Amino acid sequence: MISRFLRDLTLSDARPATCRSYAHDLLRWFRLLAMVDVAWDRATRGEVALLVGWMRQAPNPQRRRRRSDPSLCGAINLKTGKANLAAGYAKTTINHTLTVVRVFYEFHLHRSNGPVVNPVPVGQQRRQLLAHRSPLEPIPPVRRSPLRQKIPSQQPRSIPDHRWQELFDQMSCTRDQALLACYVSSGARASELLGLRVDNIDWQGMRIWVVRKGSDVLTAAPISPDAAVLMAAYLDEAGLPPAGTPVWRTLRGTPRPMSYSALRRRLQRANAVLGTNWSLHDLRHTTCARMSGDPNLTLPEIQTVMRHAQLSTTQRYMPPRLDDLIDKMQAHYQRPVPPPVPAPGYDPADLATVFGG
Repeated sequence: MISRFLRDLTLSDARPATCRSYAHDLLRWFRLLAMVDVAWDRATRGEVALLVGWMRQAPNPQRRRRRSDPSLCGAINLKTGKANLAAGYAKTTINHTLTVVRVFYEFHLHRSNGPVVNPVPVGQQRRQLLAHRSPLEPIPPVRRSPLRQKIPSQQPRSIPDHRWQELFDQMSCTRDQALLACYVSSGARASELLGLRVDNIDWQGMRIWVVRKGSDVLTAAPISPDAAVLMAAYLDEAGLPPAGTPVWRTLRGTPRPMSYSALRRRLQRANAVLGTNWSLHDLRHTTCARMSGDPNLTLPEIQTVMRHAQLSTTQRYMPPRLDDLIDKMQAHYQRPVPPPVPAPGYDPADLATVFGG
């Protein structure tokens, strides 16, 4: 039944990463059903609640990293202001699993294969309000469905200029420096830039074409002159890749396309030296924060470069950055207190005679 569901998902033009994510969530669900000896078509809300309770307290195997300190899990990194990843499953992961399991049962209910009642509950108020909502309208505030986790609102986190220079200096080769420069100037996502090919680089126009996330559409993205120079220097050192293959390749052994895991590991080594916890997506946040601080760029222009589906997503980057605000507040605290001004109608000479001064 899982194969039929994933096959239908693939034929619906879902991305391979989406199918892989759905398969992992279903594997977690069926392992729990096997542990409690319940058939998949006999599952109830009780088994779903058991899954949520287990994910809320169980350690996440993906969080196990070598040379990691368990006491730092979930703690705030003082250099970046970001919280380290917790040892357990994130609340977004729990909600995603609930969504996948519900869609799985809806698929089989439509084909009269599964139970009549979906074991994953959903709030009736949410279904009524979102059933006929226009995509142009904002999402109305509704109560969360049962068992859904509360997701706190998180502000985008960009890298300050001095921290960015520290991170850039940790890149020991031209390839890594070119990658960071392209990320922070184009605003491309990690997977988008890793799939860049030589024939999709417009050297004269200072732009690249990347495959947009969730589709096969090539979308243009600007790059800075510094990024173009570094990328040209990297290609001069490593040579042009074979036709139809990505630009970015490994440096050790037989050259092969650089994977997301290899790039993330390179950033983790730099974080270990600097004592930070920057992520690849922080580079994209940095791009948007820098553009939002430029008075010559309008909000629709920033949305076009970042390829945000909603303008409200771009507006999240408009508030001042916390690091800049802290510097201004420190200067505010150090300003001298202004002397008191007498109220209108009082002669300053009389006040000096009475109170001295």
